[in-house]
Amino acid sequence: MSPEPRKRLLVLDDDAGVVDFLCESLAERGFDATGFRSPTDALARIKAESFDLVITDVEMPEMRGTELLSAILRDKPGQLVLLITAFGSIELAVSTVRAGACDFVAKPFKIETLVFAIERAFRDRQMRREIVRLRTNLPVEAAGRLVAKSPGMRRVLETARRGARTDATVLITGETGTGKSAIARFVHDSSARRDRPFLHLSCASLPPTLVESELFGARRGAFTDAREDRAGAFVAAGEGTLFLDEIGELPLEAQAKLLQVLESGRVRPLGSTSEVPVKARLVAATNRPLEALLRERQFRPDLYYRLNVIRIEVPPLRERREDIVPLVDLFLGRASDRRPDPLIGVSAAAMRRLVAYDWPGNVRELANLLERALALRDHDTLLPEDLDFPRNGDGLGALLAQGAEGNVPLEELERAYVRRVVEARGGNKSAAARMLGINRRTLYRKLDG
Repeated sequence: MSPEPRKRLLVLDDDAGVVDFLCESLAERGFDATGFRSPTDALARIKAESFDLVITDVEMPEMRGTELLSAILRDKPGQLVLLITAFGSIELAVSTVRAGACDFVAKPFKIETLVFAIERAFRDRQMRREIVRLRTNLPVEAAGRLVAKSPGMRRVLETARRGARTDATVLITGETGTGKSAIARFVHDSSARRDRPFLHLSCASLPPTLVESELFGARRGAFTDAREDRAGAFVAAGEGTLFLDEIGELPLEAQAKLLQVLESGRVRPLGSTSEVPVKARLVAATNRPLEALLRERQFRPDLYYRLNVIRIEVPPLRERREDIVPLVDLFLGRASDRRPDPLIGVSAAAMRRLVAYDWPGNVRELANLLERALALRDHDTLLPEDLDFPRNGDGLGALLAQGAEGNVPLEELERAYVRRVVEARGGNKSAAARMLGINRRTLYRKLDG
């Protein structure tokens, strides 16, 4: 393999001593540096030749660095320009970065500081060439908060769409965070009841003493705190859809009454001697396997069969990795619309981490991780270090298992190990490079992929 060509740098400063020092120091560190004292001469050379990076002082008698920056970018918009400025000109330097400079270094500085800024500029340039941009073509089956690029989710949406044509009870099962609530809403929105109410009630959040009154209603005086009539969820949903989430948490006593309501189409509020007709369509969901609850006698078999008319099993995110990229696109696109600072996209290295991770918290975990990354970022692209995965579950184990099966390239396994070493040293990349026996430039290349 041929060695990587030396990066060509142009160094500009009106002080000959500074130019000579910088060119010699940068040459010792593997760069091909050419020095100039005249901005006019430097600009002519930049137009005639290709340089990987231009390093220029801001305050020069012939032409200010800001003027030179504008002249360079007019002719070569993609040229990397790094500014050197005195402490008193920091505000000016920040404004020039906004105008197109890649970075600035304040005087006095150590040569290592300048080299770090140079390497960071090249790293950022490479990263931008690998950006997976936002607002790519979302799959055709994108509905609301749902993305269905994978075969598994396409089957889910097709079953939900067919079930929506009927008034049959729907039971949605799947792990926590897979999007069962979104599927329930999709069923409602795809049905003839779409213009009627959609009432979402979590059985897990209902106090045991209030379950029946919340579901079926209560008359004033039916119990101590019943100071007025309460309609109950079935009546409140009207001719729309009642979505009972976490149905497996419903007490056995309430299960019996729920079964009666489903079979008779009528509900008797607590404290009432008469029944009220109900017309709401029931959709239920659970992250607990109801079959196991049946064996443990915690769920009524007759209610189970009454609910399990149209069954929709939502697969976990780790089983539908084709959906991860469009989900990232969807979540970040929505979040960016609400923020003043634009987000260009996600680096390819960061996207590889997102796809490789096992997502025990499923879609909800993905959405929360991206929201945190977006809130704490300090650049216009999400990088691997912006992704705050749990330390004991960053996907390395799963990645090794996939690698053993021949599904992951060796370079991806190597990248995952290098990231783990960096994390173990508190983000100290120099210490990580020493431990791995590589230089810092090689470390960055392995991290960025």
